[in-house]
Amino acid sequence: MPEDPRAPEPPSPAADRGGEPPPAPAVATGETPPAAAPRPGGPLLRGATVCPGLVLGPAHRKDYDLDRARTERVPLDEVDRELNRFRKALDDSRLQLVDLRSRLEGKVREDDARILDTHVTYLKDSVFIADVENLILNEQMRLEAAIAKVVGDFDRIFRLVRSETLRQSAVDLRDVGIRVLRNLESQAAEGSGEEPPNEYVLAAHELSIVDMFNLSNEHVKGIITREGGITGHAAIFARSMRIPTITGVDDVLDVVKEGDYLILDATEGTVRVNPDDVVRAQYAETLDRRAGQEEAGGVPEWAQRPCRTLDGIPIEVAASCGNLPEVEGILDLGMGSIGLYRTELLYLVDQAPPGREALIRHYGSVLAGARGAPVTFRLLNVDSSLAVPYLHPERERNPALGRVGVRVLLANELVLRRQLQAILVAGAGRQVRIAVPFVTDCGELRRVKEVLFEERLELRKAGEAFQDAVEVGVVIETPAAMLGIRDLASEADFLLLNLDSLQQYLLAADRNEAAMVEFFETLHPFVLRALAKACEVAEGQGRPIAVFGVSAAQPANVPALIGAGLRRFCVAPAGLREFLDAVVAVDTRTAARAMRAAAQGSCPAETQSLVAGYRHGYARD
Repeated sequence: MPEDPRAPEPPSPAADRGGEPPPAPAVATGETPPAAAPRPGGPLLRGATVCPGLVLGPAHRKDYDLDRARTERVPLDEVDRELNRFRKALDDSRLQLVDLRSRLEGKVREDDARILDTHVTYLKDSVFIADVENLILNEQMRLEAAIAKVVGDFDRIFRLVRSETLRQSAVDLRDVGIRVLRNLESQAAEGSGEEPPNEYVLAAHELSIVDMFNLSNEHVKGIITREGGITGHAAIFARSMRIPTITGVDDVLDVVKEGDYLILDATEGTVRVNPDDVVRAQYAETLDRRAGQEEAGGVPEWAQRPCRTLDGIPIEVAASCGNLPEVEGILDLGMGSIGLYRTELLYLVDQAPPGREALIRHYGSVLAGARGAPVTFRLLNVDSSLAVPYLHPERERNPALGRVGVRVLLANELVLRRQLQAILVAGAGRQVRIAVPFVTDCGELRRVKEVLFEERLELRKAGEAFQDAVEVGVVIETPAAMLGIRDLASEADFLLLNLDSLQQYLLAADRNEAAMVEFFETLHPFVLRALAKACEVAEGQGRPIAVFGVSAAQPANVPALIGAGLRRFCVAPAGLREFLDAVVAVDTRTAARAMRAAAQGSCPAETQSLVAGYRHGYARD
């Protein structure tokens, strides 16, 4: 987003960061960021994207917190009344869920809809019901307080256990408890003349399925919450219903008041509170334009054209993604294949490593989003700067040259084994590949393949369904890997070039350092030589090779990369249109001549002049 709120850019998914681990800010990691300083027309809040999209509308707050429920007692003669209220609220909640289940049939995936069946089961759970009734009968506790106490007790017990399944059970029971309490609120409000708001953006304490719908089962326009994971049932439901949602907005209930006008850009992970009329009008125009495109239906016209060069050479373009919202975005653009899925996100949202079942669910959702097309999962690639305590107890002096990529995985084999098992199980019956990051020699690749073989044996012994045939490739991003690319190609099934990292390490220039930006403004001639060598080796060994990274999708670099021999690209959905525009303007023979001439240069200045000459000559032709 630009700094001037009067000129917001059209919302778009976050750009691919070139295969590097996601940065520490909350939009990528799920950590809670502070609210931005107020701007003209209201403050700007930021959070982590659960489901992308853009919505405008009034805010409706749901700030009820079970932990703040007061313990109240009732007279003995009101105990029966409380029990009756409980039974009625249970019945109302069950009927709402059954109705919601039927309304969503055919609109969401069946696996997602089964989440509601879980909630119905909790409404009939004898332990839950008995615990609430006992508090009313034996301690004369008011119903609302009894529900809050029982749910809170279960919540504390489940969260003490390091089990992703039990943690999700605690969240589901909490959702059920909130639904019952909402129905009790509705009973108390009957006859008050108060009409529930509709067509609103929900601002809530925690991401919850119950708050995605009002008691009439009409879903909200968008959701902003202070807390809530990005992989739980509520997050799955938000994505399935395509409700623009962000979480991790720490100040949402301090800043947003009932009725405030909100612009929720969940794609960018931002909320504008009470913006001025100019900003509202610009975003409304964007929303109208999108609505028109959706009404027209299908993949945008520009994304339907064949990805071919000017002289008809086909270029294979796959998606580069790092989260589920990006995966869902590829379907809207007709990008069925995921050439690179960065797996860091689940490891950055919690202080504990993600459980096997959580990983399986997540990878399964990615594969479902690809609709049967191949998916390449890059194994975890984090360094000590990202402060993942179970991988790096403390920050290293030079994180980029420390335990990163395959190094940290081999130093923490339990994490590696769990991730490999999850990919194998989630990939049962599907086309799955595994890419090993930050490889420097064949020994690291061999050890990963040995562990993968051992995990296959374990799954076979356990009788679990899994994908047995999985190709294993390497990510070429270190000078050592480039020098040994022939050896790596002989043992790997495929090669992935991380152009951003490769430039960084070949040129010894930190791409995140502003003073080093000149090193990345154009492809260095020595980098071009390395790329041409990689393509030559891959072709000679019969190994597919693809390139990814921010630099790889930059229009100015596309002719040189195609000229070097690259025919496969992994591109973030946000950069697809510009990439396609660049490809169709390339003549491969002219590009190859220009690249060979540029690679003979001894410095970037010579490369720039040669590239400019190529463009000028091509324009004359």
